[in-house]
Amino acid sequence: MIHRSFILETLIDLIVRTALVFSMFLLFSGHNAPGGGFVAGLVYAISLILKYVAGGRDEMSEIMPVGAETLLAMGLSLSLLTGLAGWLWGGAFLTSSYVETELPVLGMVKLSSTLPFDIGVFAIVVGMIAALISSFGESETPR
Repeated sequence: MIHRSFILETLIDLIVRTALVFSMFLLFSGHNAPGGGFVAGLVYAISLILKYVAGGRDEMSEIMPVGAETLLAMGLSLSLLTGLAGWLWGGAFLTSSYVETELPVLGMVKLSSTLPFDIGVFAIVVGMIAALISSFGESETPR
């Protein structure tokens, strides 16, 4: 039977919740301010590492919605499609475009193609770190 520290679990839970909110802030403010998909992915990945340290893979899977390979594939696809969209609008690869629209409650909103790209980068970083963490406890099969 493994005895886990209540203080450690409570402290890590508080840190992880704060880090997850901060990573979402960095992700959504990154195309207009410092931050973005890479930095937000690193902050989220730190949460995964803390959960792994506190309780292993079972704890880590609480904040990991899908498998690491799926997240990597989705992130790479989204980033690639966003980059290719620049060509559709007559620009170069990874050219960003903006659309301003009036929404009923929010008013004038400026939407940018950099947000989907940042979300893809975020998914790649989190998926890569999750795959790395998941491989820590695996051992090779004997020959």
